[in-house]
Amino acid sequence: MGCQCVNPFSSQLTPVKFSGASISPTSSSRMVSLRRVGARKLVFNASAADPSASRPTPLINADSSVGFKGCKLVGCGSALPSLSISNEDLAKLVDTNDEWISVRTGIRNRRVLSGKDNMTALAVEASKKALEMAEVDPGDVDLILLCTSTPEDLFGSAPQIQKALGCRSNPLSFDITAACSGFMLGLVSAACYIRGGGFKNVLVIGADALSRYVDWTDRGTCILFGDGAGAVLVQACDIAEDGLFAFDLHSDGEGQRHLNASLKENETDKKVGTNGSLIGFPPKSSNFSCIQMNGKEVFRFAVRVVPQSIEASLQKAGLTNSSIDWLLLHQANQRIIDAVATRLDIPSEHVISNLSNYGNTSAASIPLALDEAVRSGKVQAGHTIAAAGFGAGLTWGSAIMRWG
Repeated sequence: MGCQCVNPFSSQLTPVKFSGASISPTSSSRMVSLRRVGARKLVFNASAADPSASRPTPLINADSSVGFKGCKLVGCGSALPSLSISNEDLAKLVDTNDEWISVRTGIRNRRVLSGKDNMTALAVEASKKALEMAEVDPGDVDLILLCTSTPEDLFGSAPQIQKALGCRSNPLSFDITAACSGFMLGLVSAACYIRGGGFKNVLVIGADALSRYVDWTDRGTCILFGDGAGAVLVQACDIAEDGLFAFDLHSDGEGQRHLNASLKENETDKKVGTNGSLIGFPPKSSNFSCIQMNGKEVFRFAVRVVPQSIEASLQKAGLTNSSIDWLLLHQANQRIIDAVATRLDIPSEHVISNLSNYGNTSAASIPLALDEAVRSGKVQAGHTIAAAGFGAGLTWGSAIMRWG
């Protein structure tokens, strides 16, 4: 039983398996048709002449007006706090200097929230710019994904972005927490919602304010982080125009000890528990610790898994390293970026980096760097980008995508 089925994560025809059976693109003895069922469902169903037609059929939740859909990146935007902190400024707080920081990290400046600045406002500004570039009205956005580890509400900040943008249809809006890998997970999630859920315009935002969780007396971490926001509008398109070719995502909780900001109880002098009341109740109030990081272990982790992930994505997409126009990595450390580029044999002139100006902005770093590269004319429509994020969790992932 076979038909030509399009892998939604590849531009080539590939075998697709259901319940252990392989549907080969080269087999033509029988045809499997796509039959529309209900308002928002597509079902794979064998022809009436096929005796296996009575088997359970996998359902794909999708818009009834189309078959398989692709998605493409059509707009981007970014926003930064106004306060810039230089390495010289940090040298007044801790025992360091510009040369020590720049040689080890590649960072010279970073932006930090101050005064009335807030992360949600940055996310809104970046989103407006992305919508303007894409020529999409906020009322036509039907999903907002905010990738952040530093929301300004415990229950999530995405709905406040939806409100501020004036999205009249009240689209679903929620946060995704995956630290510095967050934007990659948001991008892949957007593709899945479009391809399998019938969504048309998905706003993916990476925004973080890690300055709030930095110990500014710790030389090892305070030099690294900055605040910012970036956004991309992912839009449904015909499968022939699909711009997300393949992806590869992973996590490893064993590595959490190397990079975390764990929950800690507030210390209190008064102990609760007299006259028969329960010891340990009510619970003590809690907050999160400052960022704790083993820099050497994180470096080893990144230079090992990131090239592997990109190579896996390229293989899934049926592409080679020479197909890459731009390498776009999470902006954590210039040494990591250089090491990955060397491993993949990608020349430095094809590597996007703005780390020197903004430091590590966590989930914001990839869309922020992409926006600058697009607006400067470096990244052009049709260019192929290998992007990868990595960070706390530990989490990491990559995607091969086309701009425009």
